[in-house]
Amino acid sequence: MTQIPGRLSLLQITDMHILPRPEDTLLGINTNYYFNAVLAAAFAERPHYDLILLTGDLAQEPCPASYQQILNSLLPYQTHCVCLPGNHDDYSLMQQVLNTDQISCNKQVFIGNWQLICLNSQIPGSPGGRLANEELIFLEQCLTDNPDVPTLIAFHHHCLETNSTWMDTMTITNSQAFFSIIKNYSQIKAITTGHIHQVMDTTINTIRVFGTPSTCFQFKPKSRDFGLDTIGPGYRTLDLYNDGRIESTVIRLQEPLKGLQLNSQGY
Repeated sequence: MTQIPGRLSLLQITDMHILPRPEDTLLGINTNYYFNAVLAAAFAERPHYDLILLTGDLAQEPCPASYQQILNSLLPYQTHCVCLPGNHDDYSLMQQVLNTDQISCNKQVFIGNWQLICLNSQIPGSPGGRLANEELIFLEQCLTDNPDVPTLIAFHHHCLETNSTWMDTMTITNSQAFFSIIKNYSQIKAITTGHIHQVMDTTINTIRVFGTPSTCFQFKPKSRDFGLDTIGPGYRTLDLYNDGRIESTVIRLQEPLKGLQLNSQGY
């Protein structure tokens, strides 16, 4: 697909759970292999993206080797990348390793006619999420300073329930504070997150809210307890138009997951 005037093309990938060595596995699968397979499939489907957005849980074991693998996988695509942290990540280490002209952890990005705001929803030592006061202040400052710029907000944890009981214990605990801010800014067009390892596409007021499949294993939807799904890894495309319209699609790998341990009770 060729570039279309007046449209930005974003690729969202999330929850890669990369381990220190390329051959390492998690829940029976090689997360590094599937991360690279998803990248290859995305660029085979659409050769050009204006930006790659990585929405957290980049590493399962956050160490220099894990983040270096991610860097090595992204560099050949010569596409600007923005990374934000998930609950498994070491944000400080991410900012050290993922810090090149091409790949960064920038929290505010202006691209084309749009503004991208990336927030940190980590609670250190916890799987759940929260937007600290400084994140909410930063968000409101970005919005106040750019009232006429269509805006996409990204963070790792989900802000709306998924109807999976165990997963919804990890929603952003102060999501109401977040919603009380964004309701005042009509330039916000969409929110996109990771963490849930499944698809979400809904609307709150006039704002689209997306959740995106993991590049590795998926969680079983509408599940009371932890459960894995047999559906394959995927990614999300986000097409942002100059007039503020947004179109989005989820695409999955055609190949099945090899080695997935469906009887796992957690990870």
